[in-house]
Amino acid sequence: MNPSKRQIMALDYLREGVIAHPTDTIYGLACLANNPSAIKTLIDLKKRDSNKGFILLTSDVDYVLPYIDENLDIDLINKLSQLTSIPTTYLVPKSETASSLISGASEFVAIRVTSEPLVRFFCENTSSALISTSANPQGQKVASNMLELKTYFKQSLSFSLPPNNYDSEPSIIINLITGEQIR
Repeated sequence: MNPSKRQIMALDYLREGVIAHPTDTIYGLACLANNPSAIKTLIDLKKRDSNKGFILLTSDVDYVLPYIDENLDIDLINKLSQLTSIPTTYLVPKSETASSLISGASEFVAIRVTSEPLVRFFCENTSSALISTSANPQGQKVASNMLELKTYFKQSLSFSLPPNNYDSEPSIIINLITGEQIR
């Protein structure tokens, strides 16, 4: 990927705070998974119940290994790292050190590995997975343009990239251990 000036600026702001950016599914808000202060800001911005976890969005499973139970079978880790034709988020047993800011009240962390170039650019240049969530306050529809985003969040975001022009759906969610589809 040859990043634009705005994408490079977004990366700089992502290192410290919360940004809006297009993802492989819907328009999203993100911060670095290793930045508890930014995660707390994201919870406040969305007016989100802290018992509800977030998705870890990553370009490489290596960035999420610190959040996964170290006893997870290698075959399941390999399955998690495989790209799917439909964006798929897996519920994975969390590590003992995974923050409840990420997992909420769950014993699982939600992880989606994607080949989306912008996500890869962010992950590779921060050596971190992203916390990912839809670009809306809890209970509202997802912002589909910059005006809606500003209506929701005013000037509270560190930086905003415009959404893609697509009508995508959220990812499906599957329990990695049981194979049960949750959403």
